[in-house]
Amino acid sequence: MQFRTAIKINEIQKPTKLIDYQSKIGLIGSCFVENIGQKLSYYKFDNFVNPYGILFNPKAIEKALEDIIQEKKYTQADLVFENERWHSLHHHSDFSNKDSSIVLNKINTTISKTKDYLKNTSHLIITLGTAWVYHHIETDQLVANCHKISQKSFIKRLLSVSEITDSLENSIQLIQKINPSIQIVITLSPVRHLKDGMLANSQSKAHLLTAIHKVSDSSNTCYFPSYEIQLDDLRDYRFYTSDMLHPNETAIDYIWNIFKEVWIDSSIFPIMNEVAQIQKGLLHKAFDPDSKQHKLFQNNLKQQKKSLLETYQIKF
Repeated sequence: MQFRTAIKINEIQKPTKLIDYQSKIGLIGSCFVENIGQKLSYYKFDNFVNPYGILFNPKAIEKALEDIIQEKKYTQADLVFENERWHSLHHHSDFSNKDSSIVLNKINTTISKTKDYLKNTSHLIITLGTAWVYHHIETDQLVANCHKISQKSFIKRLLSVSEITDSLENSIQLIQKINPSIQIVITLSPVRHLKDGMLANSQSKAHLLTAIHKVSDSSNTCYFPSYEIQLDDLRDYRFYTSDMLHPNETAIDYIWNIFKEVWIDSSIFPIMNEVAQIQKGLLHKAFDPDSKQHKLFQNNLKQQKKSLLETYQIKF
């Protein structure tokens, strides 16, 4: 008897361009891309994650990409002042500060750096979290973050499938204008947004999934089933953190290994293993830092790092 319904590798849409150590990988969207980004960083891939901070809905991602590609210059008129801090409604609270000049400098510097990176990005991973959006009444715009501003200032609504499809298509077209050869990976976050309610979350995910499949059938845009792996393959609360909403480390490792199998060139797996060995070595705590044995260990680690740098340009 079988007690699991595992996702089969051959069911997953295959990329036309695999990831290797020459790749430049961008990641944008919900907190799930942060998990994948951490894995890529651990193995020392060239990547950047969420230049606007965590973004949950497709319209927020579209807005961020539009700003970056058009090199929008943010001014104080683009900010709001609430709870003694300046905020951008299109950015995560990581950008917020008591000093508006600090906020604007961080935003505008990030926009400039990200556009330069996007021009040469080989792969872009987009992760959608929710189809529920908030419309800011005063500024008449959809926002990425409410920053704990009174809910009376917003109108909450659910994006339709056609709105999400149009938004994704606009995002893809924006990117392709400056980087026609980019390989795009779209995923649906397995994180459940239960603050919207169980039924509303399911409806939201259904809208997102339907729209994603409408745009992910081209040669340069693929769908990776992180959502299905978590909900249909793992399918157990022991694969969630204590909040019962987010995938735990075991689940993230499992999804990452499937991603690796599909998206990363298998010829570099031995190099990734070398990187992992060095990472473990860097975390090693010596019982006696002055011992000959530890000094030899440190010297070997230094030589391994030097070899990877000279051979593959991998920096630690």
